[in-house]
Parts: sequence; C-alpha cells; structure tokens
Amino acid sequence: MFFKGSRYAGVEEGTLAGDDGREIRYVRTRFIPRTAARFGHVVAESERLDQLAWRYYRDAERFWRICDANATLWPDDLVEEAGRTIVIPPSE
Repeated sequence: MFFKGSRYAGVEEGTLAGDDGREIRYVRTRFIPRTAARFGHVVAESERLDQLAWRYYRDAERFWRICDANATLWPDDLVEEAGRTIVIPPSE
C-alpha cells in the first residue's frame, strides 16, 4: 500500500465492515520507535526539514527519520526556532 522507504511501509493493515457491507481498509497506528541519534544539528533561520534530510541523507522524503528521533509529530515544530539543537539519526 505504501512505497518502499515510507514510514508506514511496515505498519500492519486492518479491515472493517462498513454499515453498507463494504470492506474498509486502514493502516493501524504507527507508534514512534525509539531512534538513536548520530549527532546534533543547530537549526538556522529559515531551514526546513526536507533540506536537512537532503543534506544528511540525500533524500528529502526521509525527513520523518529526523521527526522520529526528536519524538515530534509536527515536522515544522522542529525548525520553527533558530538556534535550537535537534538530533539527526542514521538514515536506516
């Protein structure tokens, strides 16, 4: 259902029966795993997570690895304050 490398790629799927008898597919809750950090990064003014993911992983779509390591659900929260130190995990 999800592309390889997606944060949801390994999450279990489920199904429900709708009131009209249709089968409804869904993805179960993805809990944020404990993610070890490789090093810290001090956020600069106007930086974005996709830029940081490109810098460290050469893949802008892997920004979610940084979110997991910093235990955040809202990516923009990590870079809204210049000078904040966030942790950068390994790419895998």
